[in-house]
Order: sequence, then structure tokens, then C-alpha cells
Amino acid sequence: MPPSRRRPPSPREGNPPLIQIPPDEQWRLINKSGVLQSSADPDPRLSLGEEIFQASLFIVPVSFLLVLMEILVYNQYGQEVNFKTVVDRITQGVPILSIFVFYTIRYKRDRRMQLLLFLIGAAAGSRMLFILKRGSYLVNMRQTPPLVTLWIYTVVQMDLGLSVLNLTMVGAFCWWKGLDLFKS
Repeated sequence: MPPSRRRPPSPREGNPPLIQIPPDEQWRLINKSGVLQSSADPDPRLSLGEEIFQASLFIVPVSFLLVLMEILVYNQYGQEVNFKTVVDRITQGVPILSIFVFYTIRYKRDRRMQLLLFLIGAAAGSRMLFILKRGSYLVNMRQTPPLVTLWIYTVVQMDLGLSVLNLTMVGAFCWWKGLDLFKS
């Protein structure tokens, strides 16, 4: 066979590679090339427009949840829901809720934000169940819709372990206070 048609020997056949590169130099070249970064997660920093869009994907359903809870609480106590009541709740709650949602989504991966969500969720859930059982109907009508909305949102945004712990703590609070939620 002429030399031009012979295939070069592979390293597996017992012949050493043509160039010996030390492992630390190999890793330096791989890191410099950016091969590993292209396969890893993209840069977690989003532009402001992308952050606003991502937050709006949560703001809209959470705002509808707030309005739905308002309507359900009014119906539970036999009160008539009119357009002014719904608009008042939207104008009071949605701007604050929007700012809260924006910043909690922006810093969701931060452990301090997870702790803050945990504390807010535990407080909102405990307070909501306490006033549902022991509060007057006027207090329930005023405080329950934002509390249940806040509690649901925080449980959804927390890591799974913290969400389960949050629900367990709220259940323990109900047991400690003697709140039997299934009896009227």
C-alpha cells in the first residue's frame, strides 16, 4: 500500500498520540474555548424587558386569583358583588402585588428570598386560617382574599421542600390553636 493511502495509527492500537498535552493544559483549553459554557445553562441574567415579561406571566393569573377570591368570599357570606367592589380590590391590590411578584421572581433562586417567601407564606396561611375560624365575617371579607392569594403564590414560588415544610407549619399552627377547620 502506498504511504499516502495508509491510515494513521490510532492511539488505541498501542501507539502514543502525536502530541502529549498535560491534563491541566487540556482543561485550560476546554475552558478557554467555551465548549462547556455553551452546553450549560444560559446566562441567568435577563434583560429588564424579559424580566417584566416573565413577571407578567405570573402577575396576570395571580391578579385573577385575587379577584376570584374576592368574589368567592362575598358569595360565601351572601353579599352581592358589584363592579365597584371588584375594581376597588384591583386598584388597591394589583399594583402592590405586581411589585412583589416582580422582585420575588427576579431573586427567586437566592436563599434569602426563599426564606422570606417561607416566612411570608407561613404568616399568611396561619393568619388566613385563624381569621376564617375565629374572625367576624367583615374581617374575613376584607382580609381573606389577599391572604389566600399571597399564601398560594408563596407556596408556588418556594422550593418543594420549603413548600411542604410551610404547609406542615401551617397545619401545626392550626393544631396548636385548636382550629378545627372541618367543623362549622
